[in-house]
Amino acid sequence: MKFRPCIDLHQGKVKQIVGGTLSDADPGAVRTNFEASRPAEWFARLYRQDGLAGGHIIQLGTGNRAASEAALAAWPGGMQLGGGVTLENASAWLDAGAAAVIVTSWVFHDGTLDEDRLTRLSQHIGSERLVLDLSCRRQGDDYYIVTNRWQTFTKERITSALLGRLAPYCAEYLIHAVDVEGKCQGIERPLVTLLGQWAGLPMTYAGGICSQEDIDTIARLGRGRIDFTVGSALDIFGGSGLLYADLARRYGPTPSKS
Repeated sequence: MKFRPCIDLHQGKVKQIVGGTLSDADPGAVRTNFEASRPAEWFARLYRQDGLAGGHIIQLGTGNRAASEAALAAWPGGMQLGGGVTLENASAWLDAGAAAVIVTSWVFHDGTLDEDRLTRLSQHIGSERLVLDLSCRRQGDDYYIVTNRWQTFTKERITSALLGRLAPYCAEYLIHAVDVEGKCQGIERPLVTLLGQWAGLPMTYAGGICSQEDIDTIARLGRGRIDFTVGSALDIFGGSGLLYADLARRYGPTPSKS
């Protein structure tokens, strides 16, 4: 179980927002928990110093290209890049220093999985450099993948069968529990339990983590198979529930100064 750090970018700034408030129709509806005074590359250098490879940079909307490029340049090959990735620009982001690209909306569009797009993208860049973002929201007792700033429900339900079906095309999964994202009110336990029942690719859970107890619960329900990322509860993002230095020491490798 590893700590996967994040850099969430909104309008060119490192921010922590309430995920469910993102909207193309009403940009002013976004609820921001934190806006950093430091640039994206500062966080990338911090993660590099502590050897926390495999974290992710997420572009929340437009206006984030320069900040993303600066962060990738600060640690070439150290972080993944998601947000607006398509077949046309995936290689450019890899060339800019991304270890892998993270994709949701381009593959899950028109409410369902486009297997042709998925196949072409995976073949174009290699499955080892593709991360599928299966961020989801709850409907009834099930979790459905959402796209377009997490506002549009698809018909694709998170199941062990779906995880197995997608596995040949990618290297790992990133899963945001959107309904609790940014709220610091606890994790989606049923989702973590569901994910922990599948023993396949590496996966990272995000959403609602606010304490060490939440991390311990992910370890237990996820059977040690699920990595995690922390946003608004982390001290470097203005939070008070968890300390970055503690997580880097406990769930990261031996710190490297290279």
